[in-house]
Amino acid sequence: MGDSAGLQSRLPSPRARLRDLLDAPGLLTMPCCFDALSARLIERAGFPLTFMSGFAVSAARAGLPDTGLLSYGEMVDQGRQICDAVSIPVIGDADTGYGNPVNVKRTVRGYAAAGFACAMIEDQVAPKRCGHTRGKEVVSRDEACRRIRAAVDAREEGADVLIMARTDARFGHGFEEALWRVRAFADLGADILFLEAPQSEAEMKRFCAEVTGVKMANMVEGGDTPMLSPNRLNEIGFSIAAYPLTLLSSAVRGMMDALKSLRIGESPDGPLPFEQLREIVGFPEYDSELGRYDSEQE
Repeated sequence: MGDSAGLQSRLPSPRARLRDLLDAPGLLTMPCCFDALSARLIERAGFPLTFMSGFAVSAARAGLPDTGLLSYGEMVDQGRQICDAVSIPVIGDADTGYGNPVNVKRTVRGYAAAGFACAMIEDQVAPKRCGHTRGKEVVSRDEACRRIRAAVDAREEGADVLIMARTDARFGHGFEEALWRVRAFADLGADILFLEAPQSEAEMKRFCAEVTGVKMANMVEGGDTPMLSPNRLNEIGFSIAAYPLTLLSSAVRGMMDALKSLRIGESPDGPLPFEQLREIVGFPEYDSELGRYDSEQE
């Protein structure tokens, strides 16, 4: 309850905490969240950071595909609830920045104000698509660089947030074009670099070897990129391994299995005991805080 907000007010900023994590050696394993509850579970499991997945938020919040259907306002609102629920740094999917460079700057400032440690800006044509689906298109090099320059400017002008720069150019324009773009994004001052959907381990190794800076791998079950182990990703040179759909897919499978059991008149296997569920969502903290005020009246 109120303890979480008080703890966050005494900690360094989310950006500073993420920067410290990135400066330490080793790979950061990052399960991705889609709401406050999934983010809290990630923190309780001991992971040091999380990422608000656009695909997962589109699915969980609106039951829609990740095709740019959610607005800036919906995404930043979801992010604010997520960031309020945890003390670990949260990276936010900010899609294409929701417009021209001035819109990008407003988006970055808004994500910082919501409590994000980092905002991810990508180079797809709006409306964008999930990075592991067909039909993606990217903007020109100049437009892509303008977006990242605007995001970095927002950071330099006071938005207390890191910038992740993503390219989806591998799909339609080839690996060399994608490499050119992430190098350009690094030169512009992006803090984290994300080359979406490399199609082989050899491409992943080249990305890490030929581009300086902090690099993220995106591990999508059944996607275009090989599912390498965390140890192998660390050896290649990645700093972060994101798992954007693992929790969402697991939750959907669990709900489908439970519904199937109920539909045929059986009790589902696996639901958490009620007492454990109450504890996860914060009833003990709520009751403790309420009791403090009740005791003051005695």
